[in-house]
Amino acid sequence: MEQKLIIYNTLTRQKELFKPLHAPNVGMYVCGPTVYGDPHLGHARPAITFDILFRYLRHLGYKVRYVRNITDVGHLEHDADEGDDKIEKKARLEQLEPMEIAQYYTNRYHKAMELLGVLPPSIEPHATGHIIEQEKLVKEILNNGYAYESNGSVYFDVAKYDKEHHYGILSGRNLTDIVNQSRELAGTGEKRNQADFALWKKAQPEHIMRWPSPWSDGFPGWHCECTAMGRKYLGNHFDIHGGGMDLVFPHHECEIAQAVASQGDQMVHYWMHNNMITINGQKMGKSLGNFITLEQFFTGQHESLTQAYSPMTIRFFILSAHYRGTVDFSNDALLAAQKGYERLMNGLADLDRVPVDKACDADTEKFVKALRQRCYDAMNDDLQTPLVISYLFEACHLINNLLDHKARICADCLQELASTMRLFTVELLGLQSEKGANNAAREEAYGKVVDMVLDLRAKAKASKDWATSDRIRNELADAGFEVKDTKDGVTWKLQK
Repeated sequence: MEQKLIIYNTLTRQKELFKPLHAPNVGMYVCGPTVYGDPHLGHARPAITFDILFRYLRHLGYKVRYVRNITDVGHLEHDADEGDDKIEKKARLEQLEPMEIAQYYTNRYHKAMELLGVLPPSIEPHATGHIIEQEKLVKEILNNGYAYESNGSVYFDVAKYDKEHHYGILSGRNLTDIVNQSRELAGTGEKRNQADFALWKKAQPEHIMRWPSPWSDGFPGWHCECTAMGRKYLGNHFDIHGGGMDLVFPHHECEIAQAVASQGDQMVHYWMHNNMITINGQKMGKSLGNFITLEQFFTGQHESLTQAYSPMTIRFFILSAHYRGTVDFSNDALLAAQKGYERLMNGLADLDRVPVDKACDADTEKFVKALRQRCYDAMNDDLQTPLVISYLFEACHLINNLLDHKARICADCLQELASTMRLFTVELLGLQSEKGANNAAREEAYGKVVDMVLDLRAKAKASKDWATSDRIRNELADAGFEVKDTKDGVTWKLQK
């Protein structure tokens, strides 16, 4: 059955049938990290959210060009005009080149994403590698009359744009409210309006990262990079632009204005945004000082953590909530995610031990035949990953019943059950079996239990109770343990 994906479009504020502009090709741009610190849980959520979308679009047969940028230069916070260059600041403190800082944290981000099972994008452009494209964008906006130069800097004329278009179409704001809510900023005197934002900033003498331009030696405004790079790699019109909900205003709002002001119409068809991760109801982020790095989660080295949590547990934790809903961090929530992840992995592993009958019982056959489309329906409904997980848990419950001989399944239905579970668990949700501390502890526990059982078997053999000895060996084999009697004693191993 052909699957039709419905997604929520932030621009229209409603769910829409996904129709690519140039099917089967799909262009997708997602705002990537600003690389001046270790990646944290807030970085993981958009990466995993759009990794799911990337995986599912490809599964549906689309050829996806997925672009995810790296911000490695200047003005790195929401106040793109006056914000500090965090990379440059860190470079001064550590007496390193700014690009050393950027590369170091880019590498750490890549490593964390790999551990989380996030597939690499098709293209990963860096802001510093596209200064020419950003200058071109600024020139186009100037030539079309929607920007002005002031003391070597160039600002977007929001008031003029708003008269002819609508500034606030994505966030639902209006210019009057934006101006009234704007705080007074140093350098506002260069602007005609408080709401105007920088397209190009003249660098101060102490500013390390700077490039020549027709207006001054300086650097592009933060909002320019995604518009310029998205257009370069995906064209003037592409399908999906994604990122965190905190980017709706001002970043993505400014991107829309820049695109319309430079080319006359909107660049993006569907806008998608994941919601935030919170701690005690407050957004997790560097600026608030309440973030926990991914490395701290993986090692357990943080005062808010009671233990270490594996990368796949973190991935499961994020997928257990819908991408547009908030996720509130707590140790209890992570412990529940750990148990849920292990339940799925155990269910997958137990598929190899399920006994096959000549025929299914009616309930089993009905469940198995409906499972795949139920999971598809959940994915097609704006990527309802929590619902998919709940269906996979039902499958795990069935597997336990099959192992306990409370249900019967035929070979064809078992193959369909296994195929469906592996498709949605591994290929689409990206949940892989992990080797590490948790698995090592589990195997150690297995070892103690098996050694105890084999000791009972040895006593049975010593008593010449061959029936009990053989039964213990056979039942261990059914449970996945290979037992061998050798001249040097008994050996065993857990079959993979």
